[in-house]
Amino acid sequence: MAPRIAVLGCGYWGSNHIRTLKSLGALYAVSDQNSDRAAGFAAEQGVLHIEADDLFTHPDVDAIVMALPPQFHAEAAIRAVTNGKDVLVEKPIALTVPDAERAVKAAHDNGRIFMVGHVLRFHPAFEKLLDLVKAGDLGKVRYIHSHRLGLGKFHTENDALWDLAPHDLSMILAITGTEPLEVRGEGAAVLDHLSDFAHLHLSFPNNVRGHLFASRLNPYRERRLAVVGTKAMAVFDDMEQWDKKLAVYKHSIWQDNGQWASTTEEPTYIKVAQGMPLTRECQNFIESIQTRVQPKTDGEEAIRVLRILTAGTVAHNKS
Repeated sequence: MAPRIAVLGCGYWGSNHIRTLKSLGALYAVSDQNSDRAAGFAAEQGVLHIEADDLFTHPDVDAIVMALPPQFHAEAAIRAVTNGKDVLVEKPIALTVPDAERAVKAAHDNGRIFMVGHVLRFHPAFEKLLDLVKAGDLGKVRYIHSHRLGLGKFHTENDALWDLAPHDLSMILAITGTEPLEVRGEGAAVLDHLSDFAHLHLSFPNNVRGHLFASRLNPYRERRLAVVGTKAMAVFDDMEQWDKKLAVYKHSIWQDNGQWASTTEEPTYIKVAQGMPLTRECQNFIESIQTRVQPKTDGEEAIRVLRILTAGTVAHNKS
């Protein structure tokens, strides 16, 4: 029997969760501070509309998916888990590391599942890329860089780094298997006092380096993650069609009589089974509720990502 899951927050990501959970037979109720909005979604999907203040203690709700403005996530999650609900909290789960740690600890203390919505960890192309890394097909990983660029969305509480980078940081942490030793951030604020452009420079153990570029004020969209290894390089490009989302380049570089030489090869496109990342994420949440096994993207991972975001944030003068 599927768990009875409610979605709290009917904005862009909340509406995606509503439709996805409905398709999986696990959507029980919808809630939002805007009662009319929630009632509309509930009627559309044929589920209950529960007022936000009543949701946390509702006896028939097993779990809550939270897609709120991030400044409200921590307190809402604590309220949910202390009332016996499992939670999936959209990223970022909080705006400070201490708030995130309080929420995750509350879930642990109450024996509840705490999952974070790092949805790209569930992308079939990334999962295949991670398999290649773990199998040694790329050799030893030496460098990882990601670009996540586009126009919008614009938020008043979190900048381009906090809005766009969590997905990429989650993927980078999965590849390296460890937290960075050093984080250096750069940012540029164009519209107001929050960074519209953000760079992160990361140094990991074993001489692995990383770089992340996020922008919400870019004229074109780019969604690309590249991994450079000693044997080969791989690129996950989410803007490409499915048959070209994951490419492996077996370029050769060597020294000849003290001079560098190289050859370039055409990419080999790795076959990837198609699947919606959000559907796979929600399926993992449902399985965790049923089996009590920790989800792939748990609260501890969310805290690790927040530590990097905090270390790499650049403050700008409001004037």
